Amino acid sequence: MSAHTLGVLLCSVVAAACGQILFKMGATGRTSFVDFLNAWNFSGGVAYLLSTVLWIYALSKTPLTVVYPFTALTFVLAYAAGAFLFDEAVSLASISGVLLILLGLFLTTRY
Repeated sequence: MSAHTLGVLLCSVVAAACGQILFKMGATGRTSFVDFLNAWNFSGGVAYLLSTVLWIYALSKTPLTVVYPFTALTFVLAYAAGAFLFDEAVSLASISGVLLILLGLFLTTRY
């Protein structure tokens, strides 16, 4: 994979994680459907759209078997955001799981 494609792929992953973070911000404390129609959720949708466009570009340049494992990195970023931005509880077991995800990403993307 070229450095350019890797950069595009990583931007896609970050945009997807940002979309989840923005959705969380837009959903927190809301109770009715109308409450969910807010700038945070709209921004999350825009981040997802950007992520999707970048993802499709990466797929056009690199095999699916190489690109797809990067979706796991989105879980890692969202988990870190939950811990650091939203002060959500973490455990040794869940941190171990995140480390295993990173190891899996490393192993599956080597070729």
